[in-house]
Amino acid sequence: MLKLFQVKAVILDWAGTAVDHGSLAPVAALKRVFAENGVEISAAEARRDMGLLKKDHIRAIAGYDRVAGEWSRVHGRAPEESDVDRIFREFLPKQAEILEEFSRPIEGIPEAVARWRAAGLRIGSTTGYTRALLQLVIPGAARLGYSPDASVTPEDAGAGRPAPFMCYRNAIELGVYPLWAYVKIGDTPSDIAEGRNAGMWTIGITRTGNEVGLSREEFENLTPEARESAERKAAERLRSAGADYIAASAAECDPIFEEIDGRLASGERPA
Repeated sequence: MLKLFQVKAVILDWAGTAVDHGSLAPVAALKRVFAENGVEISAAEARRDMGLLKKDHIRAIAGYDRVAGEWSRVHGRAPEESDVDRIFREFLPKQAEILEEFSRPIEGIPEAVARWRAAGLRIGSTTGYTRALLQLVIPGAARLGYSPDASVTPEDAGAGRPAPFMCYRNAIELGVYPLWAYVKIGDTPSDIAEGRNAGMWTIGITRTGNEVGLSREEFENLTPEARESAERKAAERLRSAGADYIAASAAECDPIFEEIDGRLASGERPA
């Protein structure tokens, strides 16, 4: 049985961490909306800045050298802020069309959350989705056993990642402090930056998340060597972003919570 005395709350990202193994839904919608604007983007380009507020994410993609160059070739000029605004407007209904089918909790998450609650933890969440998009995910995830105590979007907090404000809003809604007694779990560098900026411990997720970027079936069909390589590369990127710990799945974080609990008891605080 998980026993915690110092750790008080955990904040989970949604896609790639709690639901949607491989964070597939945003990639599909981003590729589609750019293609409809005459510029094909790769899955790697769609994933590079995953975790940001979606409008910021689109702005980042449009600014990549290859994408901006192709945009200039097709449209006769570099992408402008008005293009970002329009693509974002076009993206929202496309993402909404497919989002509900990607709301299934990642294997083991409902059971893990039940264990954490039994150990006294409060469960929060942050996302790069808008409030309207997240509202499409929440009911399906809840029907399948995952329902956090707080769900905060960039609109609710005034800014998205890497700003810490969604984490702060979670703390207010959960009614738990201090922030060093929180653990932020996510599958992107922007998740890690968000948690670090909020003064929380951070855990980066590899196997189920954006950095590996595969469905459960696709991952399991890899050779053992390819699986190990994909997880290692994901871990390296998340460690470079400053993650305190790495886990294959958020459902496998219990031993990390216990280690953090001991470090807090010894007077340590997140870096």
